[in-house]
Amino acid sequence: MHGFGFPTLALLTAIGLAGPLLASLPRLRIPVIVGELTAGLIIGRTGFGIVDVANPTFQLLADIGFALVMFVSGSHVPVRGSELRSSLPRALARVALVGAAAAALGFGLAAEFGTGHAALYGVVMASSSAALALPVIGSMGLQGPQVVAVTAQIAIADAACIVLLPLVIDFKQAPTAALGALAIAGCAAMLFVVMRVVDRRGWNRRVHEYSQKHQIALELRTNLFLLFSLAALAVATHVSIMLAGFALGLVIAMIGEPRRLARQLFGITEGFFSPLFFIWLGASLQVRELGSHPKLILLGLGLGLGAVLAHCAARLLGLPLTLAALSAAQLGVPVAAATIGTQEHLLVAGEASALMFGALLTIAGTSIAGALAARGQTPANADQPAMTGKSP
Repeated sequence: MHGFGFPTLALLTAIGLAGPLLASLPRLRIPVIVGELTAGLIIGRTGFGIVDVANPTFQLLADIGFALVMFVSGSHVPVRGSELRSSLPRALARVALVGAAAAALGFGLAAEFGTGHAALYGVVMASSSAALALPVIGSMGLQGPQVVAVTAQIAIADAACIVLLPLVIDFKQAPTAALGALAIAGCAAMLFVVMRVVDRRGWNRRVHEYSQKHQIALELRTNLFLLFSLAALAVATHVSIMLAGFALGLVIAMIGEPRRLARQLFGITEGFFSPLFFIWLGASLQVRELGSHPKLILLGLGLGLGAVLAHCAARLLGLPLTLAALSAAQLGVPVAAATIGTQEHLLVAGEASALMFGALLTIAGTSIAGALAARGQTPANADQPAMTGKSP
């Protein structure tokens, strides 16, 4: 399908049901996003090529989905909880330990394969994907102090590696990317101050009551405006829209997300934009390209297994092994690295596919680790709601 219209939307919506269908198998405990990525692989570049991932409309909708996934993930981080605040020092220590292990492994891989991208590999392997890990934690019903601690670790690693990636992949764009990250952080800080004042003066409640009375979703419209504005700033400054979505989500989490807004965001994100994004991501991968460069299959294996191994180093600081492996989930950083590297001709042939192959291995590892962690929970904990946000 070279065009993009309602037939394509109907097809993508139907294919997106593969995620919930696989997730409904109780014994396997497969996260919803794994089914969506698999469906994308089948209909995209690796599979039958049914959809055109380069279509501008498809790409725009996928970008909206990515921004919303990160927004929702950031809004579900329990930053107001005392448990998270108390876990920050140890989370920072774990991130530093994982980063050191990833840097050593990245240096070894770059030397072995002669690519000269040691810093890039280190950042990729040190990264964690809140967009992947937090939904897995939520879908598996994981909770408790250690889950809160790993959530903080994932959030810190995610944000840090998003900021570092442009600095290590293309030094020419490093100043622009650094300024862009600072601009987004500054805007998010200003939004927090403004929204805090608005909340304390009771204006939020008035808007909420007026919106609810007239059924006009003012809160959703306002948050979408802020999200798209930050995303536009991110694109203009060569920073991933992941940072924009996650930063705004954290601001909302610090202020306190109204239940009605949470339901609205859940509906538009999980009902349409999130599955569309993960299908697009799976469809955009060209895993078959590795067949022309078999040596880089080993690089992909090294990146995927190296990421899991580096994150398992957090076990030395008391994190359970299953949660440590779960935190190795990668998405935005390797996607951004493959995209920027391909567009700017910074990678060797097949290296982008190796990056994505490694990311797919971490996703598989996260799925297995999440299932094992869920099985290890006590019945009392299993009956309690997930820690990644309020039920819609």
